[in-house]
Amino acid sequence: MMIELFKSKIHRATVTDANVDYMGSITIDPNLIEAANMVVGEKVQVLSMNSGTRLETYIISGQRDSGEIIINGPAALKIKKDHQVIIISYIYSNIKDFKKITPTIIFPEEKTNKIKC
Repeated sequence: MMIELFKSKIHRATVTDANVDYMGSITIDPNLIEAANMVVGEKVQVLSMNSGTRLETYIISGQRDSGEIIINGPAALKIKKDHQVIIISYIYSNIKDFKKITPTIIFPEEKTNKIKC
C-alpha cells in the first residue's frame, strides 16, 4: 500500500510578487528549491499566513540569488505580494518504508528569503 507523506517545506517565505496574467505556477529562487529538496515541475501546496488560502500548483525556476517567490496566474487573486507563505511538497512511499523518509524543512530570512546559515 502507498501513502502520501510530507517531504519538504519552505517555512514562512515572503511573496515578492503576484502576477495574475501569467499562465500559472509559483516561481521560486533555485537556491530555495535546492535547499528544500524540491524540484522544478513538482506539485506543491502553498499556504498563505495572511489570508488562510491553501492552493496547489507547480514550481518553476526563478532567478538564482534573487530570493523571489512569485505567485502566478489565478492564485495571484488569493495570495498577494508581501504575504507570508508556507510551501509544502509530498512524496508517495510504500507503507513499509515510510519511516525512512526524513522531511527537509528550511526557514529562509523573512524579509529577503535568503537561506539562513
